[in-house]
Amino acid sequence: MTESNSPAPISVGDVQVGPGSRPLLIAGPCVLENLPIALEIGIFMKEAAEENGFIYMFKASFDKANRTSISSFRGPGLKKGLEILAQVKEQLQCLVVTDIHLPDQAAPVSEVVDCIQIPAFLCRQTDLLVAASRTGKAVNIKKGQFLAPWDMGNAVEKVKDAGNNNILLTERGSSFGYNNLVVDMRSLPIMRSLGFPVIFDATHSVQLPGGQGGCSGGQREFVPFLARAAAACGCDGIFMEVYPEPDKAKCDGPNSLRLEDAALLLRQLKRIFDITLDEY
Repeated sequence: MTESNSPAPISVGDVQVGPGSRPLLIAGPCVLENLPIALEIGIFMKEAAEENGFIYMFKASFDKANRTSISSFRGPGLKKGLEILAQVKEQLQCLVVTDIHLPDQAAPVSEVVDCIQIPAFLCRQTDLLVAASRTGKAVNIKKGQFLAPWDMGNAVEKVKDAGNNNILLTERGSSFGYNNLVVDMRSLPIMRSLGFPVIFDATHSVQLPGGQGGCSGGQREFVPFLARAAAACGCDGIFMEVYPEPDKAKCDGPNSLRLEDAALLLRQLKRIFDITLDEY
């Protein structure tokens, strides 16, 4: 099953991602707070990515519609969020990705970003996938915590049927009992056999969904172990949420990495990718 269809490189903006290319790093804060913090994170991570041979794509959400509690911080909203993302893209000269939750967000978001992300909870939402596809931008589909990896073939077909073949698939862990996730590394080669590059979300995979009652918890100490394992399994890139002081982040702090720790991890991952990119 995993050998039937090797992935082909895809286009994200003017960059090729996948076999034959450098690994992709998708990194940024979970949610946009303000422009200075976004730039601080983006500048640091872009430099760390380039020093270690990664393609860099800044990630942050303008609205987290799937927060645990009604009182949780959601972000600046569509208009202000896109203004911040446009500034990050212009000042850093890097790729940018953000997620959408409603089909009518796809068109305005596509005017700013290089890639539209489909949240894991929404990966089966046909109208959302089709709207993202029709923008012509690359589409990163995060695998639902409730799906088997081979079931992502249906999400892929929805995007392809709407005319778009620039697809990334992201593994972010599977539900394992209550308030816990587990990663099955077989998921990476299985999803890769669908014909598209696969990204491993190292920080959401250690999330404890709803684990703190009114918000999610996390175990960031396990991020390096899972990221190194995923790189050894032959994924095409790594996704990480990062923050200067994660315990002060307004969203996903418990599973986010400190900037310095993320840079150290990239140096380790580079040595693994130098081997696996030739093998897979």
